Amino acid sequence: MDLFISMAAFALAASISPGPVNLVGLASGMQYGFRAGMRHVTGATAGFTVLLIMTGFGVNALLHYLPSLIGTIKWAGAAFLLYMAYKLAIGDGRLATAKSTRGPSMYSGAAMQWLNPKAWLASLAGMGAYVGDGSTSLIWTFAAIYFVICYASLASWVVAGMFLRRHLGDPERMRWLNRVLAMLLVLSTVYLIRE
Repeated sequence: MDLFISMAAFALAASISPGPVNLVGLASGMQYGFRAGMRHVTGATAGFTVLLIMTGFGVNALLHYLPSLIGTIKWAGAAFLLYMAYKLAIGDGRLATAKSTRGPSMYSGAAMQWLNPKAWLASLAGMGAYVGDGSTSLIWTFAAIYFVICYASLASWVVAGMFLRRHLGDPERMRWLNRVLAMLLVLSTVYLIRE
């Protein structure tokens, strides 16, 4: 039981801490509302869980033999995150209506995780710490625990964004907040690529 609590604590700390995927969840809740934000959450959670499972079943070994892939993943991820920051920064500050846009897709949420250096570090560290012996049942258990906690953590960022939406309905305020979020996304990207 202590192992499962430790897995859950690791998943919570890695999932709820600010990062690129969380910031996009916050912005999605603010700009597009709950449904669109939850598409992002669902895609990001599923994408991370698949990454975690693949790491548990051998991506770690592959990256050991082909370390150049780590650099490729890191730079592709940085480019994608900077693109997301750019999209936030150029927003006009008007809140989306149901007719005007759908917001982020499940696919973009999953792609963010696969291109997110924080996600790769969390999956490699988590699997290394909890499933070092390669136990199949522990891989699936850790992935299930992580899925639930990741989904709830990312959803909390969407809900926080919805709260901000109610209090920042003015387009000028939203423009400034979008730019602050874009800058935070850029800073988190710079931090992640320096690791």
